[in-house]
Amino acid sequence: MKRGLLWVPLVVFLGLFMVAGYALIKPADRTVRSAMVGRPVPEFSLPPMLPGKPGLDAAVFRQGKPRLLNVFASWCIPCAAEAGQLERLRAMGVPIDAVAIRDRPDDIRGFLARYGDPFERIGDDPESAVQLALGSAGVPETFVIDGQGKIILQHVGEIRDEDVPKILEAMGKSS
Repeated sequence: MKRGLLWVPLVVFLGLFMVAGYALIKPADRTVRSAMVGRPVPEFSLPPMLPGKPGLDAAVFRQGKPRLLNVFASWCIPCAAEAGQLERLRAMGVPIDAVAIRDRPDDIRGFLARYGDPFERIGDDPESAVQLALGSAGVPETFVIDGQGKIILQHVGEIRDEDVPKILEAMGKSS
């Protein structure tokens, strides 16, 4: 009986080792998806982040044409990484608006000067209230919104070259 108990720690260790190995080989998708996809954009109205550039409210997304809504911040490194793709989308005629979260006007101005400004409007969301209402868990996140104000697609993380066709397809389907 005592000999059998000697093997228990080894069996437990091997079991934990196998579970950890499986998790390393096949990691879980930890992306937090918004429950708002397929639903209307929540009502909001944000003041302008910068003088000379309009703020943002939900009514903009109900004007009959699909738009992108980008949630970003000047302190976000992946936001800088996606700047080129946002500029590319803007050059293709995609209207893009933004929500700047927990940021300062001078920092946003510097970010746009360094990486480009593809945004028609930038709303100031100092407490991340709109970000949370959208179901966004971090920055950057981009939402495709149809012309009636319904969220069609959520893109979590920076937009990369290979993501542009999927975003354009969603924009085309929501026209």
